Amino acid sequence: MGQLKEARVPDIGDYDGVPVIELLVNVGDTVARDQGLVTLESDKATMEVPAPFAGVVREVRVKVGDSIAEGHVVAMIEEAADAAPGSATPAVPAGEARGNADASQAGAASADPAVEPVAVGAPDKLAQREIAQHAQASPDAPLPAHTDPEAMPPRTPPVAFNADELLPDKVPYASPAIRLFARELGVDLLQVQGSARAGRITREDVQGFVKQVMAGTTAAPSAAAGAGGGGLNLLPWPKVDFAKFGPVERRTLSRIKKLSGANLARNWAMIPHVTQHDDADITDLEALRVALNRENEKAKDAVKLTMLAFLMKASVAALKKYPDFNASLEGDGETLVLKGYYNIGFAADTPNGLVVPVVRDVDRKGVNDIARETGELAAKARDGKLGAAEMSGGCFTISSLGGIGGTAFTPIVNAPEVAILGVSKSAMKPVWDGEAFQPRLVLPLSLSYDHRVIDGAAAARFTAYLAQLLGDMRRVLL
Repeated sequence: MGQLKEARVPDIGDYDGVPVIELLVNVGDTVARDQGLVTLESDKATMEVPAPFAGVVREVRVKVGDSIAEGHVVAMIEEAADAAPGSATPAVPAGEARGNADASQAGAASADPAVEPVAVGAPDKLAQREIAQHAQASPDAPLPAHTDPEAMPPRTPPVAFNADELLPDKVPYASPAIRLFARELGVDLLQVQGSARAGRITREDVQGFVKQVMAGTTAAPSAAAGAGGGGLNLLPWPKVDFAKFGPVERRTLSRIKKLSGANLARNWAMIPHVTQHDDADITDLEALRVALNRENEKAKDAVKLTMLAFLMKASVAALKKYPDFNASLEGDGETLVLKGYYNIGFAADTPNGLVVPVVRDVDRKGVNDIARETGELAAKARDGKLGAAEMSGGCFTISSLGGIGGTAFTPIVNAPEVAILGVSKSAMKPVWDGEAFQPRLVLPLSLSYDHRVIDGAAAARFTAYLAQLLGDMRRVLL
């Protein structure tokens, strides 16, 4: 049976209390020297604690979420029996080394002889520190044996870690946190070159890749989309000490805002947006909606009809007439997927941020069923109870601000969709009927679309047809 030794956190700079984000080994695993044991993540970098020698993990002394610092024991490893005697250089802090030496000379043994503390990292720093202290205190006295370079055993050269040989093919070398960060930005890690030890991909590598794509120096995942075009060439984000100008308060963004923010940034940067504005005369439609709600007031299971239900139904008719709007562009930027189903998403405002529930098969449902389902999904969104399945599979999205205000805006396309309809607050306006101005209730429409798929003429036809449908919903039956 091999000797049981400690694996400690190496010198990680000025960081203190770095959280553990991933356990890379389990009890009973056989590890090679320099193989990662746990992954730590500071606010600036992700790092692994490597095994100081080959052996079998007998105990893992940390768990995900623990905050640890330099010198913390992360695991107990039984050293391999065939390991070279000099394969790992045991070391402990200078003070402990002197104390252990004194105790050994006195015949005292305060620890299990089978356990030998080992510090992962560069033991030479400890020796150098003692040499400097010794030189100041007793410059003429000989160096202690454990700090004398002539007396110290030769160091074993580091073992090269070849990620291409040890990691499976097509699996990027990155921690789960970096994988999540890359997914949020829509970055394929296979295209990112890692800069850390053994080619591990860091957060800075992912950010640098995105900057290169946006600057036009690296091809984007949808390569055909922006080939040959000028980039944004973004400047670094400004760093400002706001507190020197007055009182400030810092508030952490909600999880929903963090996720949606990353998606919106990706969509805005990678999709060439154009917004087509139009007006729909909904005077008759609003009168019908009010009349139907009045009729249903006394019904047992009455549902309140909203303008959103009519908008969804009219949108499906427009999507059928113009199928390119009911499509998605694949990541290669060259293939358009035309869909034979009609699932409509709607933006729901919640206390924690914006979410997009999806109503499925809108073409097969009446406005009463659509209104009931949107109400139920909106309630679940406000309560934070929406499931992932209820926010997936959308073909087209409607973002309505009619209950708040505004006259027009530019909604951001919800990738991988190719268009999104924005709806502002309706208002009474004078409309010329050929003989006189008549007061009509006008609903502003704002259609944002992916210009790689849809051109301006098609967008104008779509909004004109949608406005025609909203002006006379009987046309939806045609």
